[in-house]
Amino acid sequence: MDERGEPYVGEPVYLFPDELEALRLVYLEGLTQEKAAERMGVSRGTLWRSLSSGRRKVVQAIVEKRPLVLKS
Repeated sequence: MDERGEPYVGEPVYLFPDELEALRLVYLEGLTQEKAAERMGVSRGTLWRSLSSGRRKVVQAIVEKRPLVLKS
């Protein structure tokens, strides 16, 4: 249920650890994509794909009022 007591709509959206870490490093810590990729030990292209996928999932969960589940 959401804050108004209405049930969530649809299946959960799953955010994977690499997507969460990429989002955290770039948007929370303010690192460049190059520095974030270095910190994660991946290529910049891989980091970009994780960021893109993570952003899409977060926006989808918000817009569609679906639960966002952090996978471990």
